Amino acid sequence: MQLDHYRTLGRSGLRVSPVCLGTMTFGKDWGWGSDADEARQVFDAYLERGGNYLDTANFYTGGSSETLLGQFARGRRDRLVIASKYSLCTDPGDPNAGGNHRKNLRQSVDASLRRLDTDYIDLLYLHAWDDTTPGDEVMRGFDDLIRAGKVLYAGVSDLPAWQAARLQTLAEVRGWSPLVALQIEFSLAQREGERELLPMARELGMGVSAWSPLASGVLTGKYSRADLDPATAQGRRAVAIGNGALTERALVIADTVKTVAAELERPPSQIALAWLLQQPFEIAPVIGARTLAQLQENLGALEVEFDDAQRQRLDEASAIALGFPHDFLALPGIQQAMFGGAQIRRGW
Repeated sequence: MQLDHYRTLGRSGLRVSPVCLGTMTFGKDWGWGSDADEARQVFDAYLERGGNYLDTANFYTGGSSETLLGQFARGRRDRLVIASKYSLCTDPGDPNAGGNHRKNLRQSVDASLRRLDTDYIDLLYLHAWDDTTPGDEVMRGFDDLIRAGKVLYAGVSDLPAWQAARLQTLAEVRGWSPLVALQIEFSLAQREGERELLPMARELGMGVSAWSPLASGVLTGKYSRADLDPATAQGRRAVAIGNGALTERALVIADTVKTVAAELERPPSQIALAWLLQQPFEIAPVIGARTLAQLQENLGALEVEFDDAQRQRLDEASAIALGFPHDFLALPGIQQAMFGGAQIRRGW
């Protein structure tokens, strides 16, 4: 696997790299990102390896992420696939400066186009479900922007599977542009998307990208049990605790990652990313490298090969219960009652 071994995004013809470069680290506005020179090094190195898939959002680093990305893309914009997002509030106190509704959609896209210094966004995600905007308003708003040429493809992120399925069905029934992408949190430490979101995406033609594929750094092995105390947490560790990534269970999984990493003489980050890249359902990790060294280390995951025993240990250490109805339907007695002993395999 290499960065220039492209794949189509969901049920579209758009070609993207198997690893997406996340640019939430572009800009120091939040106190921990990259300055313009360092971000440019990361961007250039990713493109030199053949990467073309870049992820940002109107909310990231107060807009600096999009601004820097637009500057770096000058002269090669059409060779890139730029994904951005809308939904999060960019003007606290203004009730219409956030959310999934049409007004915020239009004003967010127009502002993103100015910052990115482009006349179109390749892929626009709904960033998070607000639970207040009707689904038909969202999908008609996407379709209008696509017909106007400001957006080429639409996707969704961080929402219940049934809502995403409903949005896709609305598009199909009404002849609107479909959703081609889903972005969710997914990693060895967070596999709950296997219950509903990943099966839904496969059935309905959405390509999947995974944010936080290293679980806020937990899967790199840099944290220990002593770091679990929230009273002493600061900086990125406080964020990891606050978003639920740094837990006892995640540290147990990280221990298995470190063991496999030692066997293969690889950094733990490469093991965690390689496991994700080699899932049966293709998932593109969104790597947010702050430095050139981090990018180079993460891209080494493309070269990792597991033996069956190593893969099984990683799978078992991170496994989750799928719950009802999945576990029920997989029971041998239920399978026997359904198929009468016949061996049947899905052919599509």
